[in-house]
Amino acid sequence: MDEEQLIQTIQTGDERAFKQLVEKYQLLVVNTCKSFVHNMHDAEDISQDVFIEVFNSAHKFRGESKLSTWIYRITVNKSLNFIRDHKKQSLFQSIGNTLFGTSRSLDLRSNSYADRPDLQAENNERKANLYQAIDALPERQRIAFNLNKFEDLSYREIAEVMQLSVSSVESLMHRAKLNLQKSLYACYKNEI
Repeated sequence: MDEEQLIQTIQTGDERAFKQLVEKYQLLVVNTCKSFVHNMHDAEDISQDVFIEVFNSAHKFRGESKLSTWIYRITVNKSLNFIRDHKKQSLFQSIGNTLFGTSRSLDLRSNSYADRPDLQAENNERKANLYQAIDALPERQRIAFNLNKFEDLSYREIAEVMQLSVSSVESLMHRAKLNLQKSLYACYKNEI
């Protein structure tokens, strides 16, 4: 079933078609949410809200964009709403998870690294600083940066999701990179 048929079937309330949509887009939605909230449990909760929204508003989808673009928009909006609602709690939880390793995304390729807690702690601190710097970006810069760096979307795809021109996305990315350089330089200037 192609995207158009899938959404038309969902619009009729077909739960099997909806299950197929969830299976197709679940990983994309969870990963996008995680790129914003940095916590797998919260990302999974938000993704459930995303799919509820997709099901409840399937009748509003007009096919003016790709289905994946529409789902990205809903995902980004739900993630940003979650951040707004849980700003302080989310920040401390994200840093705590990064520092204490409850979400282990670190690739331990050699035993020598695993045997070096000092290197692990240093890497966790750097990740926390990076997440904090990304979270401090202005909202539109943060969205563009997360979609490009964590979701590997092209500038054109980001422009569709954010409903902007490609040149606006390029500008947002440029400013985001400059702001991150400034923030991270301030964190690490004493180490240089």
